[in-house]
Amino acid sequence: MLHVHNVTKKFGKKTILQDVSFTVKPGQIIGLVGENGAGKSTLLNVLASIQPLTSGEVVMEEKAYNRKNIKKLRQKIGYVPQDIAIWEEFTVAENMQFFEKLSPIKRDNSALKQLCEDVHLNRWHDRVSTLSGGMKRKLNIAISLIHEPIYLFLDEPTVGIDLKSKVEISHFLKSLAKEREMAIVYISHDMDEIIQLCDEIYHLGADPFYKELLTERGKIVTTL
Repeated sequence: MLHVHNVTKKFGKKTILQDVSFTVKPGQIIGLVGENGAGKSTLLNVLASIQPLTSGEVVMEEKAYNRKNIKKLRQKIGYVPQDIAIWEEFTVAENMQFFEKLSPIKRDNSALKQLCEDVHLNRWHDRVSTLSGGMKRKLNIAISLIHEPIYLFLDEPTVGIDLKSKVEISHFLKSLAKEREMAIVYISHDMDEIIQLCDEIYHLGADPFYKELLTERGKIVTTL
């Protein structure tokens, strides 16, 4: 279980997050919504231990994010950034093999290839530069799962891709949550996607637009 307690994040004198608290349970998919600049990506970076918090506490599996615990906790975290973070000049296979070498859990080629097939990416020998945007995002997700995380944080992983790829990624994430009890935190501006995918939805920022839109469609949205 992941507990976020009164998390505040500042950059200089500017406060991006103020006393944010919520809990993510195993098998649960949490959606984060809000206008640009509301702090969604910053919060995700804090949860992924990419950025330190200013105050408050994040506790994963009863261990706080601190210098003593963070190395082991990172092994439980998968992170998919909004920007595609893969090697364009490598093939799909070479990307998977490269990132596997950085993983604490070693996987052979058949296991790596199966991860790609699980996300409906069947272009093992193709150079990444020849892939569509949807296929590149699928590869980003497959890479994030090489080390078998139990928490997955995704920052708009379906932005700018075709509907078929969106649906395939959504179905795959649901299966991860259900079958592996993976806890997932998901950012998107696509309200249809958020409604269809997420078990609980949290709103960040002062602008109530997204909260009101989702509430009108029968979803309970909590402001953090």
